[in-house]
Amino acid sequence: MGRARLSNIEGEDYSELARGTKTNTEDTNKVSNTNKNKNTISSDSRGKKNRRRNKKITMSAAAAVSPVQRLFDTCKDVFALAGTGIVPSPDRIEQLRAVLDEIQLEDVGLYPQMPFFSPPVTRRAPKITYLHIYECEKFSMGIFCLPPSGVLPLHNHPGMTVFSKLLFGTMHIKSYDWVVDVPSNASAAADPSQTVQHPEVRLAKVKVDSDFTSPCNASILYPAEGGNMHRFTAVTACAVLDVLGPPYSEDEGRPCTYYFDYPFTKFSVDGVTVPEEEKDKYAWLQEREKPEDLIVGAAKYTGPEIVED
Repeated sequence: MGRARLSNIEGEDYSELARGTKTNTEDTNKVSNTNKNKNTISSDSRGKKNRRRNKKITMSAAAAVSPVQRLFDTCKDVFALAGTGIVPSPDRIEQLRAVLDEIQLEDVGLYPQMPFFSPPVTRRAPKITYLHIYECEKFSMGIFCLPPSGVLPLHNHPGMTVFSKLLFGTMHIKSYDWVVDVPSNASAAADPSQTVQHPEVRLAKVKVDSDFTSPCNASILYPAEGGNMHRFTAVTACAVLDVLGPPYSEDEGRPCTYYFDYPFTKFSVDGVTVPEEEKDKYAWLQEREKPEDLIVGAAKYTGPEIVED
């Protein structure tokens, strides 16, 4: 997307290289055979020094790779074979998690005083800001910036592996995984004695229901586990860096679906029972339209640029 920004490679090394190539012309006619040998040795020495300096320059250039560039390069490797339902190998998962865990807020050009982290001035749902970093058919990288009380409603990630890194602030995450081999029922009733029917609901089990405060490790969800459906609620202003592999695509069967979640006791579905002491660990999920009060605005990503090979 942009050109690499190498840190200061110029300066003293280049000045010394230039000085090292100067020759003393005043004594040219006085050089003896012995001095010629000495000059040869001196030239070899300068050559070695130049090679050492060039090696240092190469190392400096490598050290200048930004954390975001390193993340991009790692994603290209980890998601090289990405597709719906394809999960990277465990060692690749850990490779990407390790890179994400090192990224800090300043690495992506953000700071807490930015306007989109400010508390809302009205009672309307706080606006969420999305900073697009990169997207291709294999993976996407972006940052959600939430003011206090901002909410990303409960939604899914069909056939996707998702890494989320909280960059600053405190966020409450509630996530679910589907319970398999139990019936969903399009005629679930809110009360077994009533005949009022409700749209189809499906049983899910709570995976996470906790507050997270930065700094903390990146979380990972998978196509069928790890909390594939989740809701983010900003306890304080916060920012979360998301990596999706592969990204959403309606054409490839990966649309984003939103859900209501209801307590297990809300509905009665034939053939579904849960021990009394575990009922709070389950919920009924019901598909819904995108919430009308969900406002996600786009803003320009101003962090380090990414260089594509």
